[in-house]
Amino acid sequence: MNDPALLEGSARLLLVGNVVPMDPQTAVADAMLEGWARQQRVRFLKDKTIKGRVDLVRRLIKFSNLYPWQWTPGEVEAFFDDLRGGRRPITMSTARNYQVDLRMFVNYVTDSRYGWPEVCRQRFGQAPEQVLHEENTLTHTDDFEGRPSRRPLTYDEVQALFDAADGRVEQIRARHRKGALAAHRNAVLLRVVYAYGIRRREAWGLDLHDLRRNPKAKQYGRVGGLFVRWGKSSRGGQPKRRTVLTVPEMDWVVPAVDQWIDEVRPRFHPGQHPAMWVTERRSRLSLRGIDEAFEQARIDAGLDEDLELHCLRHLHHAPDRVRLPRTLRPGPGGTPVRQHNGHLHRRLRRVPQPAADPGAARPARRRPVPARGDVVIRKMGYLKRGKLPLGSAPTESDWAPVADAIAYTGSCSTTDAGSHEPSARRARQRGADSDMPWLPFS
Repeated sequence: MNDPALLEGSARLLLVGNVVPMDPQTAVADAMLEGWARQQRVRFLKDKTIKGRVDLVRRLIKFSNLYPWQWTPGEVEAFFDDLRGGRRPITMSTARNYQVDLRMFVNYVTDSRYGWPEVCRQRFGQAPEQVLHEENTLTHTDDFEGRPSRRPLTYDEVQALFDAADGRVEQIRARHRKGALAAHRNAVLLRVVYAYGIRRREAWGLDLHDLRRNPKAKQYGRVGGLFVRWGKSSRGGQPKRRTVLTVPEMDWVVPAVDQWIDEVRPRFHPGQHPAMWVTERRSRLSLRGIDEAFEQARIDAGLDEDLELHCLRHLHHAPDRVRLPRTLRPGPGGTPVRQHNGHLHRRLRRVPQPAADPGAARPARRRPVPARGDVVIRKMGYLKRGKLPLGSAPTESDWAPVADAIAYTGSCSTTDAGSHEPSARRARQRGADSDMPWLPFS
């Protein structure tokens, strides 16, 4: 197994010994990149990832005007110093990813098992060396390295975003122009992304058969949850799957999805196409189309230009950011399991409780009495802190016992989120049923 000829991407498989190329240096460099691409394809990495890494190496070759076996730390440092300047300087996270990719490439060409050091010594009298070390590379010290301007949207901004998307539907219909169906689709799409906390690619891959019924919440019908099949994959792995259930705080999305499926989507004449979000050409809405839907609504709402679609997922009070009860704690050495929002967390183990005396009388279960100054809201059966008006006291109808949330998470988890649709929340405050401007396309 130590024979270089047996390894995919080795020099013996890519270079012919009895053929002398017209430009030997370019031929060897191209063979190196092709061998590195093969090595990554064997690991089942995505073609987009492989192409981006190969293009980065070609950029460094063009910038330094040197081949990989001629590189020194000075060329690499000058390359990143140039990337930091100019009109569009790269961010810290991008620079660190570039350095990791280049280090992997240099590790590949300096590995004697692939035979490239021997080939370079024989043909050019010089072998490639590692040019990236701890003194000229970045270290990952912070969990978040994004732009400070990237932040979660406030409730008022979400309300403005949805109002802008709904207003665009009404404007197009009032002008008797084309595009009302697409605008309605975009408005429902943004609501689904916000209500379920899904990523852009996860929304792109939704099909009609991904809608799930929840036997614990039959009132939601076919929109009891979404089966996400295009989740974020690990390195070299397949897209991860999970089910995101509809929560009571987000039940306003159910009639919007039902209207889209029953009344609006059939007017695109999709035929047997299974995609949830279809276009006028009977095809699946592209990733770029999803970005453009958010961008158009953001511009119409007059929001900050640094906000993007993923900011809808970063809300502090999103339904998938569940809070664990006090009886559950992360167990030491637990294996990773999937959380409601698709991220990984450690497996939970129930804290052992002291055994009760079988002969002792059971204490009567009492409902938790809210403390002074607390307002208790019936949302998933939890207590939400707030302020009572002066001179008032909580009554029996103002509070409810803590109940588990198995109906939507499948585990003993609760959420501390209130109503997540600003328009629905304000409508309930005004005493109205709903203020969503959905109009049937008759």
